[in-house]
Amino acid sequence: MFDVGSFYRAQSVEDAVRALAADPCALPVCGGTDLWVRNREGRDSGASYVSIQGLPEITGVRLDPDGDIVIGAATCFRDVAEDPIVQKFIPMLGEAAEEVGSPQIRNVATIGGNLCNGATSADSAPSLLILNALLVLKGSGGERRIPVEEFHTGPGRTCRLREEILCEIRIPRSAYQNRHGAYIKYGKRNAMEIATLGCAALVHLKEQKLAEVRIAYGVAAPTPVRCGKTEEILTGLPAHRETLERAAQCIRGEITPRSSWRASREFRLHIAGEMLKRALAEAIRRAGGHIDEA
Repeated sequence: MFDVGSFYRAQSVEDAVRALAADPCALPVCGGTDLWVRNREGRDSGASYVSIQGLPEITGVRLDPDGDIVIGAATCFRDVAEDPIVQKFIPMLGEAAEEVGSPQIRNVATIGGNLCNGATSADSAPSLLILNALLVLKGSGGERRIPVEEFHTGPGRTCRLREEILCEIRIPRSAYQNRHGAYIKYGKRNAMEIATLGCAALVHLKEQKLAEVRIAYGVAAPTPVRCGKTEEILTGLPAHRETLERAAQCIRGEITPRSSWRASREFRLHIAGEMLKRALAEAIRRAGGHIDEA
């Protein structure tokens, strides 16, 4: 049973911002796959909702003339996964989108909502982190552009103001051109499972050497996190089996997972290294390289 104070369907982003500013208790909703669960459980009883679902200005994927990829925050995960631009240039993000929930959930849940929930387990977050995504928010104070790395501020928290709408996720051409990545999710089931750990790795390969490495995790810290220390250590190293083993050792000293009913801290640390080795190996393969024995 849902306890809803009021429900307003916005006609535009500006209309949604006005409605949110006018009602201090109102919440923005798009797919609602998490918000409606919260309401049913009584955590948002009597709340007012402003729907932004289906607004054309924040839905869909496009390739700008400068090569930047722009994903509307209201785009559902199914459309992200199946979009030809995503499949051609950033297939890793499409694969991450396919890991979310079930087909029914992916038909409704949006990539923007996945970020705005602030969950460290968000499947889209690690891939967007290593793609250096820029988030475009609009509110009563105007437009803000925030690197995704600065968006999450704590467990279940982001820097989005209550009356702001996340409109776009922009991925610069420089972040994906000649770079290849892979996302691996660990869970006890293949579907309808929140990540026990999520790992994304991206490489720029030159003459069988890692000219650039980017690594990010979900559920390895209070928020989705980039792993700059390990990235720095691996940069310039050859695509050898020994390099993958070194990556696994380094990452276990950088991330800070916690124990929960899903898995212990020790287990998460162990699989983090194994997942990184596999993600790096797949990214190297996609870049046209191969793993040599040292």
